[in-house]
Amino acid sequence: MSYVSDVTALASKDLKVELRARDTLPAMLLFVLSTLVVFRFALPSDTQDDAAYGLLWVAIVFTALLGLSRAWVPEQEHGVLDALVLAPCDRSAIWLGKTLATLLFLLAAQVVALPAFALFFAPLDATAIAGVLLADIGICVVGSLLAAMAAASRARELLLPLLVLPLSIPLVIGGVGAAVSADGERFLLFLALYDAVFAVLSWASFEYVVTE
Repeated sequence: MSYVSDVTALASKDLKVELRARDTLPAMLLFVLSTLVVFRFALPSDTQDDAAYGLLWVAIVFTALLGLSRAWVPEQEHGVLDALVLAPCDRSAIWLGKTLATLLFLLAAQVVALPAFALFFAPLDATAIAGVLLADIGICVVGSLLAAMAAASRARELLLPLLVLPLSIPLVIGGVGAAVSADGERFLLFLALYDAVFAVLSWASFEYVVTE
């Protein structure tokens, strides 16, 4: 239970910092809503539903990047990461706590994004929403690890998208496929497999990333 309590404490710390500073979540909410509004008025009114789902994923991925770019900044600015690494807890708990906090921020942004998308473009069925949730997990699992790698660099705002976007392509394919394909369950299984594989890889490699 100590591992679970460590993860809970670390995730709670990020949530409390965000509630006090109010930096990341408002920016994500404003960005995703503004992006969908711009798409709504910039594109023809007869845009096909399939193309519209692609626009949703553009908004989701770049909103996630906005959150990930800020994920490790407080720890870097205040030298907290070194203290966390030296703390008497499993280092993978640091990654898992950060992943959970980032996932909560992304889900909160989508509480606004998904209804706005349904209003502006096309309705979302249960399979499409399940695809979004599974892809969210994948983005946060991979993104939290890569954001930790990029945080030590001066060019983290440039480096992070270069690392995250290529690994997000399978998630976009799976998310769009779950929304538009007649066999959406097959894409959900693909997303679940992606999440499981990269969760294990990120969990196992985080200790090496922070020590290097």
